[in-house]
Amino acid sequence: MSGYVLAIDQGTTSTRAIVFDGDMHVAGKGQKEFTQIYPRSGWVEHDPEEIWDSVVSTVNMALRDAGITARDVAALGITNQRETVVVWERETGRPIQNAIVWQDRRTASYCDNLKRQDLERLFTRKTGLLLDPYFSGTKLSWMLANVKGARARAARGDLCFGTIDTFLIWRLTGGKSFVTDATNASRTLMYNIAENTWDEDLLEILRVPAAMLPDVKDCSADFGTVDPEIFGAAIPILGVAGDQQAATIGQACFAAGMMKSTYGTGCFALLNTGADMVRSKNRLLTTIAYRLDGETTYALEGSIFIAGAAVQWLRDGLGIIGSAAETNALAEKADPTQDVYLVPAFTGLGAPHWDAKARGAIFGLTRNSGPAELSRAALEAVCYQTRDLLDAMQKDWKNAGDDTVLRVDGGMVASDWTMQRLADLLDAPVDRPVILETTALGAAWLAGSRAGVWPDRDGFSARWKRDRRFEPDMDDKVRAAKLKGWKSAVRRTLSEG
Repeated sequence: MSGYVLAIDQGTTSTRAIVFDGDMHVAGKGQKEFTQIYPRSGWVEHDPEEIWDSVVSTVNMALRDAGITARDVAALGITNQRETVVVWERETGRPIQNAIVWQDRRTASYCDNLKRQDLERLFTRKTGLLLDPYFSGTKLSWMLANVKGARARAARGDLCFGTIDTFLIWRLTGGKSFVTDATNASRTLMYNIAENTWDEDLLEILRVPAAMLPDVKDCSADFGTVDPEIFGAAIPILGVAGDQQAATIGQACFAAGMMKSTYGTGCFALLNTGADMVRSKNRLLTTIAYRLDGETTYALEGSIFIAGAAVQWLRDGLGIIGSAAETNALAEKADPTQDVYLVPAFTGLGAPHWDAKARGAIFGLTRNSGPAELSRAALEAVCYQTRDLLDAMQKDWKNAGDDTVLRVDGGMVASDWTMQRLADLLDAPVDRPVILETTALGAAWLAGSRAGVWPDRDGFSARWKRDRRFEPDMDDKVRAAKLKGWKSAVRRTLSEG
């Protein structure tokens, strides 16, 4: 059997398809951006049909780029933007409205109402999540309440709910497979992560009929077969995971205590806690890292809403840089005597603060502050926020220890300056891998190992290769002073600070 494995990486602003060969090297790629829809302030939507079209076109691009056909592909893996909600007609497959994206804040008042009923503890105990518009359940509830006739149709079993993975699998299999995986289910506010089942109590609170929910499978499982009319051959779909969990797998963070952080538009850090479902006391999320062979591995997760987006703001908002790559050289030239702090709370602060009302601020400006100092502050903000997450994780889980090595991926890790400053402020080593396509690689491994053409967990871990390790090299007193300044800046930025 061919060793080629295809990964669909359906992201927030673009869809990518990557073909990996039998040696797990990238053989072909395709990428296509799609429309971001903003109907009102704080609302974010996607057209599911446009997403579907982008998947079909990027897969065909990747196959052509690799010089192969669908017949050469042994297995397909899917990774996706998490928490984004699609509802479609079971009979026709047609969405009843645009998808509501994870960034969307329209259910903020609904979440506040549930909190006033003292229900957040119940949701957190069962799902590991907080009551925030970020997650899928309140989005689905809103859709059922606001699309004419939707709730009655859902109760009759006429409608299907899914995160993006479920919608794509439905389309790829011609409506034969209505499934999701445990990682995507764990982000919906409706899935009991201890019992690994949809939770009847939470469904009743959110007024969601169980008839519209997909079956939940392991991350590596038989999710159905692609209709051969789509790409020219039948391809088994054998791996699915939400994007951050797929990156954890792609970084081979299979042992408890291993940690990865992905630096894209935002930043998401996951700490593998093994079979230990750690209940956070520091407002981190308890989530499913992956479920393989029926065994669930858990993680603590911290979400930073703004990472690379802060650099985009310097470019597009302030116009002080022409490209993101310029920030590295500017940061190196910044005046070391100036302590400029950027708290990038443009859309609120994520973990461990979860302050939706906080807004961005800059502290420490002088007459001599310029593009170099602001560039350094934007890059350092990512490092400071990661330190906040690591501190919270170590407080939550005694086994986290002080010997954490952080494995990193995402666009920002190409900056050597940022990775060195990250190691300095964490006071911990930072490992950058050779293969940076870790999200797609994780989905591909789930599928390829299931198909028997790629190695098992141990073999995959052994093949993970480090490009460079960044060791901390900052004076302890300097680090302490910088962290103190950051905490002061955050305190003054919080909406109730």
